[in-house]
Amino acid sequence: MKGFSNRWKDFPDYIIGITKEIWEDRGVGTLNHYYSEDIPVRSPMGIQRGNKAVIAATMATINEFPDRQLFGEDVIWSEHETGLLSSHRLNTVATHAQDGAFGPATGKTWNIRVIADCAAKEDTIFDEWLIRDYGGIVRQIGKDPREFTAQLIADEGGPEKAAMPFLPENDIAGDYKGTGNENAWGQRYADTLTRIMNHDFNHIRESYDRAVIGEYAGGQMLTSAEECTKFWVGLRSSFPSATFKIHHQIGMDADMLSPRAAIRWSLDGTHDGWGTFGRPTGARVHVMGMCHAEFGPYGPDGIGLRREFALYDEIAIWKQILLHQG
Repeated sequence: MKGFSNRWKDFPDYIIGITKEIWEDRGVGTLNHYYSEDIPVRSPMGIQRGNKAVIAATMATINEFPDRQLFGEDVIWSEHETGLLSSHRLNTVATHAQDGAFGPATGKTWNIRVIADCAAKEDTIFDEWLIRDYGGIVRQIGKDPREFTAQLIADEGGPEKAAMPFLPENDIAGDYKGTGNENAWGQRYADTLTRIMNHDFNHIRESYDRAVIGEYAGGQMLTSAEECTKFWVGLRSSFPSATFKIHHQIGMDADMLSPRAAIRWSLDGTHDGWGTFGRPTGARVHVMGMCHAEFGPYGPDGIGLRREFALYDEIAIWKQILLHQG
């Protein structure tokens, strides 16, 4: 790894190692080294610019969830013209022990997935896209996502003053210009998501393992192609006319793991259908999505998608809907 400290044996070791060092070992100050000074960090709830903003947000989260642990499940990665790009999936657990962004402390424990896409060079991350399953946290601490979002807007001063979630027209141009790699597993999964978003839901039954496990937004764990179909139908039917776009894809067949893929995508359009997000409102909504998939031998054509992780941020979507309604 040219330009990286020799303490890291490879790029996944670097990504998993610095995550633990920053969060669990309380090395928050190391963000001055590991994150570039002007890094853009994009999440469905908005954009942070610079490592100082990241440091402030990190300290607030550590305060609210002091026992938080972040277990690195996988790092799907590729090279690019100036360095390396990782798609890092975490299983993170914590107790809501202090008052904070999620309201008065409830003492309840939650367990969610996080996916972060990070571009790095010379021991430093300089571009990031991040989705935390905030809907999963909210549900597990005993709150309804829509009601939580309404209170969030009120706490921020009402619709006129509330912070706007991420919209592509407000994005900050970062230094990472890559789109992943051309590995066949990434292309296979990109084709699958494209067919699903083009309303070919039967493709799930045709290409997923019958015993597929889906780990989805809202802290859901579903088993079988039929249950996974319900998740995708619920999302797409809320935004039936929205434009689907793949922004980044990586495929891998290495590291003693199953063939796998990472996709970052978006739906951009109107809340014009009945689905996961209730009665249509006509709100303009941008859905930032990230997925990981693992493949195995049990499928109709000898290959089956055996495990899928699909994240979007329910709270950011509800916020766009409720801000539209005023």
